[in-house]
Amino acid sequence: MHTAWHTVSDGEFFCSACGGDRNYLRRTGRRRFTLLGVPLLSRGDVGPVLECAACQSHFGTEVLDHPTTARFSAMLRDAVHTVALAVLVAGGTSSRPVREVAVATVRAAGLDDCTEDQLVGLIKALVADTGRFVTETGPCGATLAIELHEALEPLAPHLAPAGREAILLQGARIALADGPYSPAERDALTTVGAALQLCADDTARLLATARTPF
Repeated sequence: MHTAWHTVSDGEFFCSACGGDRNYLRRTGRRRFTLLGVPLLSRGDVGPVLECAACQSHFGTEVLDHPTTARFSAMLRDAVHTVALAVLVAGGTSSRPVREVAVATVRAAGLDDCTEDQLVGLIKALVADTGRFVTETGPCGATLAIELHEALEPLAPHLAPAGREAILLQGARIALADGPYSPAERDALTTVGAALQLCADDTARLLATARTPF
């Protein structure tokens, strides 16, 4: 039996066999019965499959649901940045400790050039855009929930529970930098927990045990 492969497209994916980002060939094939190397009878189509250009391993197309390392890093940076903005919108930007912790958190996530001025400028723009973050239901209205879910839900399935909890705790430490949670901050962080697919009890426990950053 011989399979004749045909490449239909290519791209980049995370190869679990190599353990890193690699180029792939998307291929379809046709099985043929051969005799002495001569193809005789068709045995049907095969695929599509993804073939790693480095190790030649074959995978089902569902592996494309897993982000590449580069894409995962970008998703994580965006998630932490969105959480920091949500907490700042909920609690305000007047507290210098809160601003400092927010900047440190965003920088640690990979946005090395983040500054207080940048965050404050973004908050002002978001508050001015009243249809986006601030609604008639308050700073944690339906539109804010949509923003957080859009940033966090695609990431959550690719994080271990400890990783999802860590993102929530980062937001909690920003809120705690100037004292106990305000109702709006707690509301925002509860939305973060839901978007990260944490159950309500786990979210409440983590918010209760979070510590003020030093």
